Amino acid sequence: MRTLVLGRTPARVAAVLTTLRADGFDVEGVSTDEEARKLLETGEFGVLIIGGGVGPDSRAEIKELATRCQVRRVIDGALTEPFDAYVRREFEPLIREAAEG
Repeated sequence: MRTLVLGRTPARVAAVLTTLRADGFDVEGVSTDEEARKLLETGEFGVLIIGGGVGPDSRAEIKELATRCQVRRVIDGALTEPFDAYVRREFEPLIREAAEG
C-alpha cells in the first residue's frame, strides 16, 4: 500500500522516507499542498502522513481531499528525535494496520 508523506521541512520528510523505504514501505514525500493534491488525486495512496508543521487550514483541506480520494488512513505526525525510532514506533504499525484492513 502506497503512503504519502506531507511535511513542510524537506529534511524531515527525507528522514521519514529513508526509514520507511529501508523497512520495505512504498512511500513518496512532498513539502507543498499542491504536490500532495496532485498525488492524492491519482488514487494510488492508501495512507497519508501529515507532519506537524502543516497548518490547520492546509491540514483540513488535505484531509478532506484524502477522504474523497479513498485514502484508508490519515496519520497526524509530529516527529521527535531520533526520527527513525519515532517512525518505526508511531507510523509503521498504523500503515500495516491500514494495509491489512
